[in-house]
Amino acid sequence: MDAEKYVAEFIDRARKAQQIFEDSTQEQVDEAVRVVGKAVYDHGEELARMAVDETGMGDYDDKVMKNKGKAMAVWTYLKGKKSVGVLRYLDNGIVEVGKPIGVIGAITPVTNPVMTPNHNSMIALKGRNALIVSPHPSAKVCGVKTVEYMRKYLKDAEDLIQVIPEPTIDISGAVMRMADVCISTGGPGMVKVAYSSGKPAFGVGAGNNQCLIDEDADIVDLVPKVIRGRTYDNGVLCTCEQSIVCPESKYDEIIAEFEKQGSYYVCDPAEVEALRNKVFPEGQLNKSCVGLKASVLADMSGFKVAPSTKMLIAKADGPGKADAFSKEKLFPILAAYSYKTWKEGVEIVNANLDYEGKGHSMVIHSFNKENIEYAAENIPVSRFLVNGIGSSGLGGAYTNGLAPTGTLGCGSWGNNSLSENLSYEHLINIVRIAYTNPDAHVPTPEEVWGE
Repeated sequence: MDAEKYVAEFIDRARKAQQIFEDSTQEQVDEAVRVVGKAVYDHGEELARMAVDETGMGDYDDKVMKNKGKAMAVWTYLKGKKSVGVLRYLDNGIVEVGKPIGVIGAITPVTNPVMTPNHNSMIALKGRNALIVSPHPSAKVCGVKTVEYMRKYLKDAEDLIQVIPEPTIDISGAVMRMADVCISTGGPGMVKVAYSSGKPAFGVGAGNNQCLIDEDADIVDLVPKVIRGRTYDNGVLCTCEQSIVCPESKYDEIIAEFEKQGSYYVCDPAEVEALRNKVFPEGQLNKSCVGLKASVLADMSGFKVAPSTKMLIAKADGPGKADAFSKEKLFPILAAYSYKTWKEGVEIVNANLDYEGKGHSMVIHSFNKENIEYAAENIPVSRFLVNGIGSSGLGGAYTNGLAPTGTLGCGSWGNNSLSENLSYEHLINIVRIAYTNPDAHVPTPEEVWGE
């Protein structure tokens, strides 16, 4: 198959639909965004079941929550915001006018085969763009069904959102080369393809969300938050907490609380080694373990835990390259470290991020403003969530100011062009009207350079 010839048909339909949509009013645009979000909300259960059955990853109930909750959060964030015509009048006399980009190509991951195309469709339409989705080959059935529902709800404007039914690497590459802008939320390979496509691209870096716990943290409050964050959808999200870095004086107390709330502490050296060899054979992620439950991972590693065990906590041999547990873990295993001083805790986090995940995100449990800001000044990540749940908060939530998204930029640290949460603003061209002000003061050299 000639990939570019095949993709050209999708591009042509998308351009025709987008050119018509470009003349829409703000009200018409917002209605299109709303119905596309509602399509996934209405079919959230069915699509969650399809995703679990097809990929073998994740948790059904969590996927239902993710499908429905993200659709609601994105629409809540987008409604009422200007994206058509004059957007704002600035104090310096600049008037900003929004224009569409055109056709967006979007690569979606196996870990989020429903939520990601839904989010990308909503923000693309908000900017009066069309979108072509290329799903992961291992999640193409639920990916296609997701787009089918969105197209059905769009009715006569259905070609604004299209999907590649039989995606391949060549076809996905062609989508990114032939679209006007591409979004790649897949693995590092596809992100690299996006950035080499010759088109503007929004990609993501590796996740490895560290959780830094301060001396003053509320242990009883933070433990269920970390458990929820680490175990959400069986740990497949890039925003899931990956490691806890605890004050040495509170380490035993924190671990005890985790055990009390349904976690298993893997501290026996033989069990630690067996678990490490299973999930990170030769230091590389075992893809067959992705999205499995804690009890299954324990069984596979040769030891038993209660079927109700929420997650495994592995006592790491050291930060960074000292232990593969320092890397991103796409399953409910949490690495544990301790520090003597806050500075040392920050250094442990940095060592882990140097190993993997620099630029992405982290969680801090603290009420000490000085310590929080010290960490933000000295740790290279794009977003810090304070006293929240990483998995559901870092991608935007009602309880914080981050934009709800399925694509989290990691800045130059993660080799990304974006260091914030991808939203509709990034998919709009801005025209700036600059009025000449004849009364503006033009400074003299003395005024500019004088001391």
